[in-house]
Amino acid sequence: MRKLIIIILSLTTIITVFLLNNPSAKAENVIYVATNGNDQNDGTKSSPFRTLNKAASQATNGTTVYIREGTYQEHLHIKHSGTKSKPIVFKAYNDEDVTLTRGDDVDTEGNTALITIDSKNYITINGLTLENLSTNLADETVMGIFITGSSSHISIENNHVQHIETHAEDGNAHGIAVYGTKKMTDIHIKSNLLEDLKLGASESLVLNGNIESFYIEDNIIRSSDNIGIDLIGYEGVALNKSTDYVREGTVRNNRIYDISSYGNPAYGEDYSAGGIYVDGGKNISIEQNTIHNADIGIEATSEHAGKYAENISIIDNIIYNNYYTGISIGGYDENRGGTIHSTIARNTLYRNDTKGLGGGQLLLQHDTKTNVIEKNLLTAGPSRLFIANYFTTNASNSLRGNIFHKEVGKDGIWVWKDEEFTVFSDFVDASNSDAQSSYIDPEYENEDGNSFQLKEDSPAKEIIFE
Repeated sequence: MRKLIIIILSLTTIITVFLLNNPSAKAENVIYVATNGNDQNDGTKSSPFRTLNKAASQATNGTTVYIREGTYQEHLHIKHSGTKSKPIVFKAYNDEDVTLTRGDDVDTEGNTALITIDSKNYITINGLTLENLSTNLADETVMGIFITGSSSHISIENNHVQHIETHAEDGNAHGIAVYGTKKMTDIHIKSNLLEDLKLGASESLVLNGNIESFYIEDNIIRSSDNIGIDLIGYEGVALNKSTDYVREGTVRNNRIYDISSYGNPAYGEDYSAGGIYVDGGKNISIEQNTIHNADIGIEATSEHAGKYAENISIIDNIIYNNYYTGISIGGYDENRGGTIHSTIARNTLYRNDTKGLGGGQLLLQHDTKTNVIEKNLLTAGPSRLFIANYFTTNASNSLRGNIFHKEVGKDGIWVWKDEEFTVFSDFVDASNSDAQSSYIDPEYENEDGNSFQLKEDSPAKEIIFE
């Protein structure tokens, strides 16, 4: 027994010496960064690096970079890729407050981001605050996080992005921008807060170009002057034109509010910012989001003639008190593309069109074909418009089992193929709605409190949930 104990102790000593002299062989590969560190240190907890970019240069497969609390006035460029089993993680240590900032205006043309991931894979950014990056230049785009090239298997989680601003009349800024110049896959953007952004002609959170497979979930996006979430195709971002569009993704359980382009120098007095906007994307599910006090709740179309938002599922969203309309499909004029093979189902559209702009609860515009609109609950706003369809270029759209809220002493208005109807049965005949489409009181539990659960004995339940 004594001989066995001596052997075990000897082996333990050998292993300890080996690990001390070979840090990469440790069970956990960890680097620390702190504002009181030094880049000549060894990057341990007791002897941390000073800069994020020193840590990035050392972070390889399986490395977690723990960032200690404080403000870092630098731009982080990810240098290496991880692997599926050994990703590279940049994370605030123990939920400490970590801020990346610029602190003054960017005065050089081009793209500037607080964090850049260019053609790197298996990277996670978690728990950081990115703030105060601005420019006065029209030819400069400022961004909190910029993911580009062929970057894949990227997770952006639990970050706070604020005060990313362009002050140029024709400028651009993004909170988080993902631009697939080559094919990207597996992009996760989850549980982030984006707020107080001045975006010019750009968006709070955007995916653009050759991106396949993505998840945008549980984020809060608020108090900004252009689109909340934008999923774009056909803008010439991707090198391969045939795959220059965002596809095969899910946008779920996000809360988006106080989003308006009104007063944005790029838009003047237009109310044109969508909470969620699909511009030429395909095979995308938009579900269980809550959007209010935006210009447009959800919009799906293409701004490019002959192109489409295709196979978009807009399901189980709560959309209320938006300024122009609740849900919009189709091009805003006949020089745009449209929306095809898509489904709008089981959404609650409540008192949108608050500015009386004629968008109603559901706006059907140019070139909408073979879409299914079913089992939605619609309550008219001040304009009393339920459905607004001023174009005659819609065909083969199916309206089934929609519930239009009948209120005592208030009339309803439906516009179909540029003809106005104030009698529900006339609208049903004109639009070929099915027999289950109803003009009744759905009986909400607490609509004044913006809670849209139906009462136990609601007559709408049998139609919506059958």
